[in-house]
Amino acid sequence: MAKIILLPLFLVCLKVSAQKIAGTVFNNNGDLLPYASVTLKGTSVGASANNKAKFSFTVAPGVYTVVCQHIGFTRQEKIVTVDKADEEITFILSSQKFDLKEVVVKQGDEDPAYAIIRNAIKKREFYNKQVNAFDCDLYTKDIMKLRNLPDRIFGKKVPDEDRKDMGLDSTGKGIIYLSESVAKVHTQQPDKFKMEVLSSRVSGSGGFGFTFPTFISLYNSNVKIFTEKFNPRGFVSPIADGAIGFYKFKFLGSFFEDGKEINTIRVTPRRNYEPLFNGVIYITDGDWRIHSFDLTLTKTAQLELIDTLQITQIHVPVTNDVWRVKNQLLHFNFNQMGIDAVGNFVNVYSNYKVNPAYAKKYFDKIIIKYDTTVNKKSKEYWDTIRPVPLAADEQKDYQVKDSIYLAQKDSVLSKRSVDSLNKLQGKLKPLNVFWKGINRRYYSTTRTSNWGIESLIKNLEYNTAEGAVINANFYYNTYIKKLKSNFSVQPHLRYGFSNTHLNAWADIVFNTRDWSSDKKIKRQTWSLSGGKRVSQFNKQSPITALNNSINTLFWGDNFMKIYENWFGSIGFAKRYESGLRFAVNALYEDRQPLDNTTKFTMFKNDSVNIKPNYPFEKINLQFNRHQALQVSFDISIKPGQKYIQFPNNKVAIGSKYPTFSLNYTKGFKNVFGSDVDFDKWKFTISDNKNLKLAGELKYKIGIGGFINAVNVPIQDYQHFNGNRSTAAGEYVNTFQLASYYANSTTDKFFSFGHLEHHFNGLLTNKIPLFKKLNWNLVGGANAFYVNKKSNYAEVFVGLENIFKIFRVDFVAGYANGQKATTGLRIGLGGIIGGSIKVDRGGQRMTINL
Repeated sequence: MAKIILLPLFLVCLKVSAQKIAGTVFNNNGDLLPYASVTLKGTSVGASANNKAKFSFTVAPGVYTVVCQHIGFTRQEKIVTVDKADEEITFILSSQKFDLKEVVVKQGDEDPAYAIIRNAIKKREFYNKQVNAFDCDLYTKDIMKLRNLPDRIFGKKVPDEDRKDMGLDSTGKGIIYLSESVAKVHTQQPDKFKMEVLSSRVSGSGGFGFTFPTFISLYNSNVKIFTEKFNPRGFVSPIADGAIGFYKFKFLGSFFEDGKEINTIRVTPRRNYEPLFNGVIYITDGDWRIHSFDLTLTKTAQLELIDTLQITQIHVPVTNDVWRVKNQLLHFNFNQMGIDAVGNFVNVYSNYKVNPAYAKKYFDKIIIKYDTTVNKKSKEYWDTIRPVPLAADEQKDYQVKDSIYLAQKDSVLSKRSVDSLNKLQGKLKPLNVFWKGINRRYYSTTRTSNWGIESLIKNLEYNTAEGAVINANFYYNTYIKKLKSNFSVQPHLRYGFSNTHLNAWADIVFNTRDWSSDKKIKRQTWSLSGGKRVSQFNKQSPITALNNSINTLFWGDNFMKIYENWFGSIGFAKRYESGLRFAVNALYEDRQPLDNTTKFTMFKNDSVNIKPNYPFEKINLQFNRHQALQVSFDISIKPGQKYIQFPNNKVAIGSKYPTFSLNYTKGFKNVFGSDVDFDKWKFTISDNKNLKLAGELKYKIGIGGFINAVNVPIQDYQHFNGNRSTAAGEYVNTFQLASYYANSTTDKFFSFGHLEHHFNGLLTNKIPLFKKLNWNLVGGANAFYVNKKSNYAEVFVGLENIFKIFRVDFVAGYANGQKATTGLRIGLGGIIGGSIKVDRGGQRMTINL
């Protein structure tokens, strides 16, 4: 009982006794000096000034020496006595004056900066591993603003509703993202890391925000900035082991702080279009550690997506001989396609503890953990804890957007709100089914669901067996609370105008994730499908319907081979937190042949190229109708998987190890009239390895074979994904010049491999036109081996990131030891194109940036 009474009393007393030190920072011309660092001398406690040069932080009563510093200006100290009232102080910083009296560089002599940098390089690894472990408090404030938003993007009008939702004014200006986070960071050598996000706030949202790289360290030879999308090679540190080969250095002078000499060095890339910084770095004399830096990346540093990125850091001593980052500011500019945006990401570090004792299993699979009340803190809490004051426009953004969000949240389940949301969609327009498709959402007080029909025109296709084909794909999705499952049903109708066949089937899926029981990922999926459909002989569907339609109509190349089947399928899959995935699927098919019913092409002469609608390279005649029952087992694991833990779920963020996969498929004879009798297996290893400056390596290798091959129809052979179209097949999964079915096999053993290397600017940054366009080299090889008479190998070299989207390869293929064939393959590849995933069974695409 005493604890219950005394704890709130203690917290009240603590709050009453805490006061603020606040103020403004100017330069000696009277101009505001944004983002200055303000600390209590001898500690890492302090704040960062905001974009209006205001600072504020909370302290207990006492006498303090407050230190204010900004890169390029002389540090200033003031003694402040904090009693019962807040203290306000003003700093006026003078431009840094350098001591150059002893610097004499004769013609032909080396600039003194090189000797300083060499000493810093020698000490780099020492400082990188100086302490075994440390933890610290972290405050972040992230803001992105639009300075202009055009009326149209890619020719599509930006709706007024979207502008309003983003909080933009009539000129297209405004804050589009504002968030703050408070976290505790823990690290331990060699690579242990954990961040506990204690509180987070996003303007106009109940989300958790996001934290950019916690530490950007020049003590790492290769520096990662944000996501690898900005440059997968990383950037070379000015004090990396080989930095002198990449950079030119110039000594600008030195100055003194607390009796320590600080050397100022200009950093300039020796060559453009290398992943290099430009700016100023400050190195302490004698111990050769980083004092601070102000560095910039631009397009000429192979920076992708954004135009410029400026990084500033100020380091302070946290013990007598250990320095760490105190403040970090990242500022970016984006000005493309008429969109003009800027952003600032401020990190304030404090309360460093060096070499704390961690429990043996403290560093586990959870890299970032969000507190269960992370987004439930009050405005008063943020006003008390915030070390970077809000500017006026930021305060307004929180007030306006949060009030709208809370109003919507409070009314989300009300009948009035539901009716409003349903009406907001407008009237159903049936004619949209032809081009746009229909996508409707139904709101109720208990649940939300959505249904729709995909575009009929965009799903049109053509093949020689069915002629022109119309596909009507429907979908319905909802969440069933009682089952803790997402439920979806997808009916399909397909009609061929030449063979007049109507096919209809449906897919039903239950996706279940039980998080509440033990806070571990255990996702499972039940799937049920059935009806009459059209399938490719190769179940991996290597040929898209769009690609086949174009090739058939314009050149008479009917590459896709299909058959009809009445089928029923049931499957179960489960994913475990360890990275283990398990799946089992039972499939029954009544397989019926489809012969060509039309030879129509756009040009009559091309009709002679049309081939039979079966794998004629492997079988001489169309297959006979038969039945097949098979059960497949799949298991895969990616060891060492790491996670981000949110209050209600976990998200996997990858592992340094490859993925191991095993498949076993059994064909059952005389069960439900099944004619097949076989057993086959396949084992694969695949991974993407970022080799930093050397580029990225992607590979997939595998082996397999038939244990039993008593009766194996052509549909159940081991097929190698070939490609005879100019459009590239799926990379690291296709043999780009190989036949589709000529090497299909039922042999006891086969092997295959895919290997490609993305140079990501290496080598092409030496070629004037390519480096300016940022087109990158890619190369590799694909091969499979069944026996001496059935084998294939190809090598390729190409360019990617063409207009950020396309990739073009020159390929040379060698089939069964014969003379090489060559060809061009055009596909998607690059910073945007590499993120587009194509549904191999249709024309749908998704972008994962």
